[in-house]
Amino acid sequence: MSGIVLYGLNISPPVRACQLTLRALELEYEFKEVNPLAGEHLTEEFLKKNPQHTIPLLDDGGDLVWDSHAIACYLVDKYAQSDELYPKDLVKRSQVNQRLYFDASVLFMALRNICVPYFYNNVTEIPREKADNIRDGYGHLETFLGENPYVNGDTLTVADFCCAATVSTLPAFVELDAEKYPKVTAWLKRLQELPYYEEANGVGATEYVELLKGQLTLL
Repeated sequence: MSGIVLYGLNISPPVRACQLTLRALELEYEFKEVNPLAGEHLTEEFLKKNPQHTIPLLDDGGDLVWDSHAIACYLVDKYAQSDELYPKDLVKRSQVNQRLYFDASVLFMALRNICVPYFYNNVTEIPREKADNIRDGYGHLETFLGENPYVNGDTLTVADFCCAATVSTLPAFVELDAEKYPKVTAWLKRLQELPYYEEANGVGATEYVELLKGQLTLL
């Protein structure tokens, strides 16, 4: 088996984070759609590849990696010509890892805790505390950015890809107030200038937000 295959769904923020990384590295890959909403992640074939049955899943010539953060780091370590996107320096890498874990445990969990009840149980009300979790995420990211153009300083990293994929999706639930979070807003606009951003992330994020627009109510 040869070549890179990414399994997932374009509206999924973690899948889009991987596509941003693949495009930044100028890697050719095959995209195979797996729709969890249709139960396609529970087929025998997919479970053999990923028993956790999550997307995205990367198949790199038979080597299987899942979780978007793990995939992004793996791709840079294996294929990048330099280590800018995921530094080898231990201090710099630890800082990027912190932002990756922040995305996984704060930003994405705030999103997941709303979208899973909606998609699987048709829960259309967003409790105040869940909306506040998103606002807290925006606030922390605003602080992290400070006067820097990217979440880890002056250099674009995979942490930007992972955080941006989630943050560009969160307005489906809680709008990103440009006046309250000007640094986050400017950071997203900066990333949108990347030549591959719109195809790799923008289209899917817009589709996600439009899919849920008017479907949910903040309590």
